[in-house]
Amino acid sequence: MGTWRRVLAVFAGAMMLAAAPSAQAQTEMRQSFDLGYELRNFAKTNERALALTLLPDYQVPLRTIGLRKQAEGTQILLEDGPGRPFGRNFLGNLCGNHMDGCAGDVRLDDWEAQGHGTVEPVLWTARNGSTISGHVWATKAGPAKRPGVVITNGSVQAPEELYWFAAQTLAKAGYVVLTWDPQGQGYSDTFGEGADARDGFPSQEGRPFFDGTEDALDFFVSGPAAPYRPRPSCTTGTDHGPKQQARVADGRNPAFNPYHALLDTSRIGLLGQSLGAGAVSYVGQIDPRVSAIVAMDNLRAPTSGPVCASAPQTRPKDPPLTKPALGLTNDYALFEQAKTKLPDPRAKQQASEKLSALGVDTGSLVVRGGTHFEGAFIPNAAFTATLRGNDLYAWYLRAWFDRYLKGAPAAERALTTDRWRADPLAAAVDGVRDGNQFSQYYFSRLDIAALDGRGRIACENLRDGCATITPDGLAPRDWGFLRAVKTPDGTTAPDAPVDALPDAGGPRAASSCRDTRAPVARITASRTTVTRRGVTVRGTARDRGCGPRGAGTVAIVRVSVARVVGSRCRSLRQNGSFGPAAPCARATFLPATGTTSWRFVRRGRLPRGSYRIAVQATDAAGRTRRAADRGSVRRLRVR
Repeated sequence: MGTWRRVLAVFAGAMMLAAAPSAQAQTEMRQSFDLGYELRNFAKTNERALALTLLPDYQVPLRTIGLRKQAEGTQILLEDGPGRPFGRNFLGNLCGNHMDGCAGDVRLDDWEAQGHGTVEPVLWTARNGSTISGHVWATKAGPAKRPGVVITNGSVQAPEELYWFAAQTLAKAGYVVLTWDPQGQGYSDTFGEGADARDGFPSQEGRPFFDGTEDALDFFVSGPAAPYRPRPSCTTGTDHGPKQQARVADGRNPAFNPYHALLDTSRIGLLGQSLGAGAVSYVGQIDPRVSAIVAMDNLRAPTSGPVCASAPQTRPKDPPLTKPALGLTNDYALFEQAKTKLPDPRAKQQASEKLSALGVDTGSLVVRGGTHFEGAFIPNAAFTATLRGNDLYAWYLRAWFDRYLKGAPAAERALTTDRWRADPLAAAVDGVRDGNQFSQYYFSRLDIAALDGRGRIACENLRDGCATITPDGLAPRDWGFLRAVKTPDGTTAPDAPVDALPDAGGPRAASSCRDTRAPVARITASRTTVTRRGVTVRGTARDRGCGPRGAGTVAIVRVSVARVVGSRCRSLRQNGSFGPAAPCARATFLPATGTTSWRFVRRGRLPRGSYRIAVQATDAAGRTRRAADRGSVRRLRVR
């Protein structure tokens, strides 16, 4: 309550730039331009800063966490920087230090440490060879199989932390969520690799968001049976799979999504903001793996995406629009100043109207006084936003995915609620105590099919209300995403817009532990031979994991056979030939047969010389132990 006392103190008597309008005028759409109203409306863009991020008890952790993240970035570059083969390099990224406005909402930084859920950092190689950084989010308790959502950032100053409010909201609601930094953002590489070094640079040209969303989906659905492998580069056709394989081999990248066992790949949604909104509006419609879309500032009706020369069939022009898509947007565009005339009230909903004309479920919601940063939490006063826009976004994006990925009946009530027409916390900081969160300049609309088959639920003016917009009865009137995500793992958030557990998608998981140990693989020396006629390697693997009595699951075993040339190694490749000499730590690994008891056999004439045999195993969580100790590496000679 301390924060809200300060909020009221800050706003008491402020923003009273003109006499309060009548109740009817506060409800209805503007019919003529009123400078006094516009000044009050534009003043709302400073609410987040004045009521939250500029307060001392927010600034102190912001600086502390920013310094810690800067140190983390420095450590990453020392351990896995450009000095290493296939090392990372994000020095050219504006938010590579993750400080100040790049830190995101610091109230969410300790989510896992406080026992609210679980999150795993991940890395993968994009199709142009850049190393992409991300996190996978979930809760320990919940269904054995869950729908998933991939979140695509905006551009420039938009690292994944800006969207953790959405990731944690969805994870607490029973989703597996992937957040990631497109190339040129956060901890992802600034440049591509080799022939594709300039591909996707600068990132604002769009390719890292469109190509990157597809790559992120590829990683998200990867698993032990189909480990992640990057697609060929769109611009040169180069295969950067060897980089991904090399980084997996030495433990820098996971082989696949560590939470793959939780993910129901038949129920996937996309969420994007700004340039990311354009990407998900297009990719979501053309990718058969995607079932629902939410675009934050704003939804597009796509006609095309960046050309992919190596796979033009993946980028059709004027794709069919069939997926339900919601647009969340605001009164003010990126760094827009106060208005001087009435705008077109339908200007923000053109994509939604096109979907409605095709009979596709859709909506377009416009936050009163909102800015481009309602859906991207930047704790810097220059990046203005309202106080409650973030909560409205969280409510509706959650409800949209619950409706179209879970088919939850309560989601329909959440979407057709009237709560945002009279929000008490919005009224508390508003200059004329208006709690209606919907714009008076632009229409907010909803057009969806009723779950019970009774036809369509449509409202073209959510601010004024419709007969279909009613109380939801799902949560307190002052619901906020922060309270919802700060509940202990395994409990339903008391403020959740829709009951988070259980999910109709599957039974509850039997175990809520988290596997943190990589498996151990061993070569059985007495059953391993290398001769002029071929190689046979046998051994065992085990994973302590955290299942019953600590038993884990070994998903795949890989073996490297390399001919030693001086201090370097030439690795046996899948086609039976040996690759060029490279550091032995970057040896190529090939799949073995079996898991806990495995074998690797290759027939063919081998040259005389010294050979290095190595083995590594990957568990069901995607963890790989680097082949480095005596039991996992053997030296043999062919005479």
